[in-house]
Amino acid sequence: MNCELEILKPRSIVLKNDVREVTQLDAFVKDTCSAIHLDEATATNVCLAVEEAAVNVMHYAYPEGTKGEIRIEAIVIDGKMTFEIRDDGKPFDPTVAAQPDITLSAKQRPIGGLGIYLIRQYMDAMSYKRENGSNILTLVKTFHYDDDHPDQR
Repeated sequence: MNCELEILKPRSIVLKNDVREVTQLDAFVKDTCSAIHLDEATATNVCLAVEEAAVNVMHYAYPEGTKGEIRIEAIVIDGKMTFEIRDDGKPFDPTVAAQPDITLSAKQRPIGGLGIYLIRQYMDAMSYKRENGSNILTLVKTFHYDDDHPDQR
């Protein structure tokens, strides 16, 4: 098979801004990765990145006590897996967040920023736009077939 021809029907999930929804998100991302036979290490990294992005929305996009939704769409086409994470919460562009100084000890390092750092490490592209009152964060992972393992990419 050729990964350039790989297309997976778009799929989506809608979550409440409640961290108890993370279990559903994890299953959704793992199912998407499994559908294209993504290797376990890469799938784990993709799951962590998408989960981190969604949990940040759950914690920070909506004022405490406010109900909100997070809509996540997964699209796979031409060797790229794209997750579009959309919410109607407070505007926040993680692509402009400063890189944390990971050379500092945990005591010396300010709180925050490590999740966005992980997203940048595990995904190949991250973009943000604010459109019609919604935050839209797009995460992209490029994958390929491993000739030694035809069932994994």
